[in-house]
Amino acid sequence: MKDGKPIVLVTGANGFIGRHLTPVLESAGWTVRRVLRTPTGGPNEIHIGSIGPAMDWQDALVDVDAIVHLAAHVHAPYEEHLVELHRTVNTEGTLNLARSAANAGVRRFVFISTILVNGRSSDGRAPFSETDPPTPYGVYGMSKAAAETGLEAIAQNGGMRVTVIRPPLVYGAGAKGNFRRLTYAIERGIPLPFASIDNRRAFLAVGNLTGFILERLSQPGGQFDVFPVADDEAVSTPEFIRKIARAAGTSARLFSVPPSVLSALFKISGRPEAIDSVIGSLQIDISKAVSTGWRPRIGLDEGLRLAVGASGPK
Repeated sequence: MKDGKPIVLVTGANGFIGRHLTPVLESAGWTVRRVLRTPTGGPNEIHIGSIGPAMDWQDALVDVDAIVHLAAHVHAPYEEHLVELHRTVNTEGTLNLARSAANAGVRRFVFISTILVNGRSSDGRAPFSETDPPTPYGVYGMSKAAAETGLEAIAQNGGMRVTVIRPPLVYGAGAKGNFRRLTYAIERGIPLPFASIDNRRAFLAVGNLTGFILERLSQPGGQFDVFPVADDEAVSTPEFIRKIARAAGTSARLFSVPPSVLSALFKISGRPEAIDSVIGSLQIDISKAVSTGWRPRIGLDEGLRLAVGASGPK
């Protein structure tokens, strides 16, 4: 704490979620110390090269009360480096930061993990929950699951409380990845072959995520807590597309291709993971998160209007 305000260190502060989270924390009375790879000239910036196992956090952690760890390695340009890059940054880098924080007397550590720690699809089973044995999907999910295991050990052996948040796809103004690609296709009227899909998928508005992060920083909680977090509403893939189109002031151009044919096409195109992410269901039990007093206050329609109708925080 400094000058009467608690200090929170936010890694990945200039990323999609970080740019939404920072003003929320500042409005709630936190001083935000931003960890960035590229300087922006803003206040309270810490510039680093890479979040890896050799990073020295000592100076950055002076007077810090809490950490929100958003930074992660998601994509890699070369397949043969994929496993090592994820392990170095997402697992070893996270645990190095957490150990440094515990040694520095940081009281709270919020880690943004992924629902992929639970698996890729909830088809044929109950919605994913925090009590499920981890069955992580892909190298990204496995690297996050390994980080969770290490964080639990750190929390149990010291005084720092750790919260793990497992979100599905997070959407909002400035979102990248699959959401931006899908929005681009819809806004340009590109026909999409998903009209026959009958599934249920959970999503998370960035405003709901930032609200939950703020709640976890202000509540005591347990020594180590895991929370799957999502919006209230789960919808099918074609309905999600229609809702994006309405938010963008256009109409979705959907046509029917049998899911079995889509699955074969995804395999042929070298994207078998899209079978689950497009055709499969992803339902999430958020009852533990709701039991804290938090609720996802932004509905899916409102969240998509905010996502598509604005350029997002600068």
